Amino acid sequence: MKLVSAIIKPFKLDDVREAISEIGIEGLTVTEVKGFGRQKGHTELYRGAEYQVDFLPKVKLEIAVLDQDVDRLIEAITGAAQTGKIGDGKIFVYDLEQTVRIRTGETGESAL
Repeated sequence: MKLVSAIIKPFKLDDVREAISEIGIEGLTVTEVKGFGRQKGHTELYRGAEYQVDFLPKVKLEIAVLDQDVDRLIEAITGAAQTGKIGDGKIFVYDLEQTVRIRTGETGESAL
């Protein structure tokens, strides 16, 4: 099992959710986060004063999947989230040692 964590632009969330659903993957966790990479933030104008915004709003998705579904999931996320501009995001894949469905007590792959 793997945990796929993706950081994407907020306006791409619906597109990514639809792409994930189309390949038959159910369940994801969404968290609003802030950060920056090569984008390095940007400047904004507020009441006539210019100020630097160092941390940009992003969305973090966490999806637990079986090993054989990882590549399809990465393709779906990349295809739906890509704009071709800097700041499109990153995808990280972690080994998932154990899962437990709290309601039933199921463990391992059956808990996904």
